[in-house]
Order: sequence, then C-alpha cells, then structure tokens
Amino acid sequence: MAFDSPIFADRAAILDRYRQARAQSLALADPLSPEDWMLQSMPDASPVKWNLAHTSWFFETFILKKFAPDYSEFHERFGYLFNSYYNQIGKMHPRPERGLLSRPTASDIRAYRDHVDGAMERLLDNASDDLATQIAPLVALGVAHEEQHQELLLTDIKHALSQNSLLPAAYDRPEADDHSAPVALKFEEMEGGLCEIGWNGDGFAFDNEGPRHKVFLQPFKLANRLVTNAEFIEFIEDGAYENPALWLSDAWTLIQNEGWRAPLYWRRSEGAWRRFALSGEEEIDPHAPVSHISQYEAAAFAYWAGARLPTEFEWEAAASLFPVAGAFCDSSGPGEPKRADGTARIAQLFGDCWEWTASAYVAYPKYAPPAGAVGEYNGKFMSGQMVLRGGSCATPVGHIRVSYRNFFPANARWQFSGVRLAKDCD
Repeated sequence: MAFDSPIFADRAAILDRYRQARAQSLALADPLSPEDWMLQSMPDASPVKWNLAHTSWFFETFILKKFAPDYSEFHERFGYLFNSYYNQIGKMHPRPERGLLSRPTASDIRAYRDHVDGAMERLLDNASDDLATQIAPLVALGVAHEEQHQELLLTDIKHALSQNSLLPAAYDRPEADDHSAPVALKFEEMEGGLCEIGWNGDGFAFDNEGPRHKVFLQPFKLANRLVTNAEFIEFIEDGAYENPALWLSDAWTLIQNEGWRAPLYWRRSEGAWRRFALSGEEEIDPHAPVSHISQYEAAAFAYWAGARLPTEFEWEAAASLFPVAGAFCDSSGPGEPKRADGTARIAQLFGDCWEWTASAYVAYPKYAPPAGAVGEYNGKFMSGQMVLRGGSCATPVGHIRVSYRNFFPANARWQFSGVRLAKDCD
C-alpha cells in the first residue's frame, strides 16, 4: 500500500472518511432482508453479512489488536469465521461454506460492527500525533478495502437473487437513462511512445499499482466507447457461441460445458432479450454497454469484430488524458451501465463497466509486497488472473484512480465487466 492523501491529513479527516465508508456499507445492506444477508450462490461470492463482518475483522485485526491497548475482541471465534485468505493470521472457515453460517445472526453482525466502530473512534480520538501518523496508512487501506467489499456486496447479492425464479428487486430502479441518440463506434489514434505507468505518488494507492515505471507503446487505436448490447447481440446472432474459430481453447471447452450462449443474466423471451438487474428484470437497452461478460467472451468478440483488447498499459496511457469521472455507485445506491456521452472524445473510461484487458495480472518491475500479513492483500494473486480497468457502476465514487488494477480469472462474469476494443495502427 501507499499513502500520502490530503483527505487523511489529520485525525478529524481520517475519522470522517472512516465513518463515511462504514455508513455506506450499511446503507447498501439496509434495503435487504436478514434472509438476503445469508445467501451465497457460488463459491466466488460471499453473503452480505460475511462482507459486513469481514471488513470489521480487517480493522480489528490490523489496527485495533495491534494499536489499541485496551481493546477486547467482540468474539474469540470471529477471527476464524471472517478471515478471508490471510494465512499468516491463521486458519479460516472454508470459503464455499460461508453461506452455511446462520449464526452469527444479522443482528450479531451489526453489533460486531458497532463494537469495532466504537473502538476505532476511541483509538483515533485518543492517539498521539505519532501514533495517528503511524496508523493512518492502515486506516486508508481499511477504508479502500471496505469500498471494495461494497462493490462485492452488490455483485454478490445480484448473483444470489438472480437464482430466484421470482426475479426479485433488491433496490429501487435507478433513474432512467436519457435515451439520447446512440454514439457511433469509432477508433481514436493514440501516439504511443515511452509512457510512465503506475501510481504517481499523489494520494492512496494499493501496492500492486506500483512501482511507477516506463513502458514503450506502439501507436494504437482505442474505441471511443464501450461495446453495446446491440453489438453483442449481433455477435450472438452470427453464431459466435457455436464457432470454435473465435475462442481460446479453454474458453471453447468452458462454453460447451457450461452452455453459455449469452452474457450472464440475459434471457430471450418472446423474441426480445431481457436481463436481470438489481432492480429486477427488465428489457435490455440496446445502446447501453454490454456487461457481465468474461474475458474469454470479450476477447472472442474483439476477434469477431476485427479488433483486439487493449493492454492495460494502452488503457492507462489513454485514460490518463481524461478526468476520473463516470457512472459510479453514489449515495443514491447502485445503478446500471449507461449509454455513452456523444460529446466525449473517448467515453466511459471510468465507471459503467470494468474493462477487460489483454494483460495478465503480474507484478510491475521491482515490485515487492509489504511485510507481514497485510502483504497478502494483492501480491499472492499474481498468477492465473487478467487485469480489468476503470471501475463500474457498482464501484464507490472516489475509489478509482487511473492506475487502479482490478483482477479476476478469465472466466469470471458476475462483476459488471464489459469490453472496449483496440486496434493496431496501419
């Protein structure tokens, strides 16, 4: 991790930021029932109450137990139940079985959060200046971690509720898109050359965003917007899911075994495509970005379209020319990907959908994980994953930077993941 953000310049700012993040997690969970809080629909997802408890465990484990001398654990077994993957901390409850934990109850989890929040506030109020300075980077990391789990809370409950034949709405339907005219797809030329990539030292960043380093890019072209639902429907109707020539070997085996014939949450009804959303099922907007596709599907679409996926370095070089602004999750709650803005030279770089890249998730030159258990946060996953960039409509406002690197296996579809095309220059 890295830290020198002015938002954490003093303990009042630290505490305010902490409170905001903790309150937002509960605001996202409050519309859900206690029964919803327990659901786990697949091993990669977690129940709402586990997400809420795990983020509390993070502050308890990495800050309170170490720096609060009078701190008393809420429950001696919660360390086992809510550790995620930190092997240096100790053993943990099996991930695929998190949904079997009817106890502790939802009210127990709320009490656990209150216990941790009270202890954190006392610690930050009473810490010496030297101690406040020492723990500030860990609070910043904990807040960023909490925000990551806010996004996971939304995507995990969406997947769980999609398994229900009633297709229930978890949240109010977001404000309707303006249904402005669709934006024609075109490619913008990027100069390439020697570029600096990675966190630039201004504000908080995760350790995997650095060290900042130089890469050489050939001139390339980047699509001015994300691929739309309508364009992906053309891909489907052209028989793409039956054409092995478009797919990587592992991808072809997967779609045959799993029977994939469309993005996750799509179904065809009475000649029209519909999708499941956090606000219930709805007709697909043909000109909104396609989402919930795997990297395999993104790469196959790009090949079918006579293009390719950008590398993460091409994406960052282009995105660094634009402000970090877009359709994120704000205090009004989760949304859905929206149509592109036709006035932007390159639209939708931030928010709407995570953008799959052609880059494997590996370490940058001279990268070293932080010492201790906190070093397990990112570094140990640098194998078998692909990089996504830009954030989504479920990502909290203020969480994303141009250097931010998300990563998932190539077959993952339950995140709001989409595709932007790239091409080589002639």
